[in-house]
Amino acid sequence: MFRASLRSWLVLAVPVVGVLVLTYSATTPEPRADGDWRVAAEPLRDGPLSSGGTAQLSRCGVDEWPRPEPRGKAEQSKDPRLALTSWGYYDPGPKMPGEPRFTVHAALRTGDRPLVLDAPVAEGRVTLDFYGPHGEGVRASARGLTATVVDGGYMGKPLDVPASGRFRVDPGEELLLEVELPAGAVCPGHSLRDVSTCFPEGTNDAADCPMVTLTLSDPAIRAYRAGTADADAAGSFSDRLVAVFLEPDVSRV
Repeated sequence: MFRASLRSWLVLAVPVVGVLVLTYSATTPEPRADGDWRVAAEPLRDGPLSSGGTAQLSRCGVDEWPRPEPRGKAEQSKDPRLALTSWGYYDPGPKMPGEPRFTVHAALRTGDRPLVLDAPVAEGRVTLDFYGPHGEGVRASARGLTATVVDGGYMGKPLDVPASGRFRVDPGEELLLEVELPAGAVCPGHSLRDVSTCFPEGTNDAADCPMVTLTLSDPAIRAYRAGTADADAAGSFSDRLVAVFLEPDVSRV
């Protein structure tokens, strides 16, 4: 645990062994008691986001399994794979340019063959979901987002698109991605600042912290899994990569 100013990243890192690093903001609201969060009296409706994509507010408070049902063969195969690496809230403050942002970072890795993805990566085909602990349900949900390829770090610099118009991931290397959570996709009762807050905040138990699901789809993923560049021959193979942090029951993966 540590306290950080609004001008610093609040990062929830994702170690390989699954050890949780908890973050805390000095400006985060007081902890909620269980049951303080309530689904709106009137059903919420999905709506367009100003930055593109759709806020899935109709899912707010819905307690569901964080991994979506597979929609094709090999969706849970080893390669290629998508791994969450960190996420956090950043507020530049009144004296710096820019608006507060909440971003999620991930690494895309391939197997023994290169993976080539058209730029922008998974344009309009990225979904991001945050689930509160203890049955709270969805805290934020957006679909139709686009991943930005960055040059490392929590404040990674966006990479220029290669002259080929494609990003290539070679064996043993990784493509670092950043996805921004739009404020309009956060459910009532939460904000960008506290969407990843654990309850209770001083916990050392991963079960007290939110789960995060990031998915992206691309025809190149389907072709890779099918072992062919012929999209028609790929048939029923899945074109989607799914990364879930703190999946509660690995036996169901």
